[in-house]
Amino acid sequence: MKYVITISREYGSGGRFIGRQLAKRLGINYYDNELLAQASEQSGMSKAIFENYDERKDGFFSGIVPTSYGFDMSMGQKVFLAQFDAIRAIAQRESCVIIGRCADYVLRDMPNVVSVFIHASMEKKIERAVKYYGVNQNKAKDTIIKMDKKRRNYYNFYSDRDWGKANTYDLCLTSDIGLDESVDAIKTFAERKLKIKLEEVKDNE
Repeated sequence: MKYVITISREYGSGGRFIGRQLAKRLGINYYDNELLAQASEQSGMSKAIFENYDERKDGFFSGIVPTSYGFDMSMGQKVFLAQFDAIRAIAQRESCVIIGRCADYVLRDMPNVVSVFIHASMEKKIERAVKYYGVNQNKAKDTIIKMDKKRRNYYNFYSDRDWGKANTYDLCLTSDIGLDESVDAIKTFAERKLKIKLEEVKDNE
């Protein structure tokens, strides 16, 4: 049995760390920037393009270039579709944790998918942004608001859902309870939803 846990997150909430630790505990792969490399390989577009347009929407006719995804789409849309294909391929191949990039929406019709949204208090987000991302203390709040707006615009543009709204996800939780505690909470919830012990699941079953 294969399963996928998708994690959307506010900037500075610790979502990446939580996802990485969750994947490590469950013995499955973790996809964040790794997804960009796979999408690049499958699509034939350079990884630099994916890094430039990662989780960012653009205008419909901007940056038009010839690729297998057609001439009539913007570069941002080509990147999204290439990531869409990569996410689907990964989910069909293996159990994993996928960070961001509308993965919950992309996999909405697939079984055994658990979607999670992680948020945190502004105080905690500022603390992490300064400590782990090197953001200037005086600019941290504005940076967080800007990054979350970017993620919201991207998600809402490419899906028919609302980023950060509770009814969009299977589970919403605050990482203010602690990062390790958040890993525990996601694991417990996923096991109850999927009715399995995740650490005992093998992809070849």
